[in-house]
Amino acid sequence: MSTIAPAGYGQYCPISRALDLLGERWSLLILRDLLTGTSRFNDLARGLPGLSRSLLTRRLRRFERAGLVSKTEDGRYILTDAGYQLEPILFGLGAWGARWTFGEPEPAELDAQLLVWWMHTRLDTSSFPGKRHVLGVRFTDDPHRYWIVVESGVPSVCDSDPGYPVHVTITSDVSSLYQVWLGRVPIHHAVRTGRLEFVGPSALTRRMDSVLRLSPVAAR
Repeated sequence: MSTIAPAGYGQYCPISRALDLLGERWSLLILRDLLTGTSRFNDLARGLPGLSRSLLTRRLRRFERAGLVSKTEDGRYILTDAGYQLEPILFGLGAWGARWTFGEPEPAELDAQLLVWWMHTRLDTSSFPGKRHVLGVRFTDDPHRYWIVVESGVPSVCDSDPGYPVHVTITSDVSSLYQVWLGRVPIHHAVRTGRLEFVGPSALTRRMDSVLRLSPVAAR
């Protein structure tokens, strides 16, 4: 694995060297998404809407040179062993943040489209009948509507009606669904208090607590 010349702190210390590589803006969030299964450039860009594509390219190239990721022939970015060994460090940081810094969401942090994008990769609709499953997402405080279409286990997000029958519609305000997704508010509590509603046949809505698998950091 190639080494990275000191570019930041200039100290001969493993913590300093790690921060030279990982301490730049967006680096840890790119690694967060790689660790949770995102591997395509466009998917990484869509999940990090404040990050320019040129900066994403530079960060990925630096990770490649450092031996944290490798690029496959079909254009996917795959973590190496060195990259995967960052998982307990990164999610340990998440656990610390959940305990000490994670209060109520700020308005600027609430992005409905980004939330739906995160959610669509964490759905398990295998208990639904048929090969195509459609979930609608309606926010009570955001005018945009979203649809998550799962075709033979492969999910995609639509921001216009795909024209298929909707199995279940998820209704919530943006803040409440964020807090459910991130594990701050249990699903059953959100439903019981009216902050979250599943609309559809009861045979399907009662399965939603297992269909909607939460964020990988929710358990922390």
